[in-house]
Amino acid sequence: MTSTMKSLDVAGHAISYDEHGDRGTPTIALLTGWCQDHRLFDPLVPLLAEDHHVVRIDWRGHGEDRTPVADFGPTEQAGDTLAVLDAIGVDRFLPLSTSHGGWANLELTDHVGADRAPAAIVIDWLMTPASAEFLAGLAGSHDPDNWQAAQRELFDIWLNGSSNELVRNHLDNEMAAFDHEMWARSCDVIAAAYRQWGSPLQRMDKVAEHRPIRHLFSQPTAPEYLQAQQDFHDAHQWFTFRMLGGETHFPTLDSPALVAEEVRTLARSTF
Repeated sequence: MTSTMKSLDVAGHAISYDEHGDRGTPTIALLTGWCQDHRLFDPLVPLLAEDHHVVRIDWRGHGEDRTPVADFGPTEQAGDTLAVLDAIGVDRFLPLSTSHGGWANLELTDHVGADRAPAAIVIDWLMTPASAEFLAGLAGSHDPDNWQAAQRELFDIWLNGSSNELVRNHLDNEMAAFDHEMWARSCDVIAAAYRQWGSPLQRMDKVAEHRPIRHLFSQPTAPEYLQAQQDFHDAHQWFTFRMLGGETHFPTLDSPALVAEEVRTLARSTF
């Protein structure tokens, strides 16, 4: 799809964003994971824009301006997102995040409250505590000689043998275009979040106002992973989940129609 990105100066950082659909309809704010940009949502936006106002926002250092930036994390990401939404006059919205953009999603929903963000969607976010192997992989991002090999191992896991050209392009040309500094920063921020909160499920339990949170994912498929989410749902009815059955770690690319269906259902019940 074609897009003419706009830019807003937020605390000295150029934040790229665009809008689609009718402003008189419910707003869906689309937030990527680290080392991704708005193109992750290209297949999803036309589906949602039929009956929603859709805003895509790139993190600082992730948009059209890739000038190196100082360290930042979920607090700054949430603040940048809110600055864009305020600037374009968005009041109530449903935030949808992918992967570890979920940490910023929850910071944002905590900050604005349930009246303004009455629900949230998180996509393919590793819900359970980080394994020692996962944390070791994050720490390895600082190795200047081997970081790309470690990155490629993750890409292969996320691709899962799929031949989906959109996913392959996203990994090989879009994510791989981010430099070592941003990749290492992302790994540091993600590791710090697991140290602070334990897991995304534990982070959700600490939100100031509970509201519907829906997790959509295709990886992992292990029974114990599903059971952990079922157990959390049983104790927290506001949390629900659905395994989409896609081939990869990127449902907005390999299963956009299913994601759009889930967004519509949640938006209808909350707006």
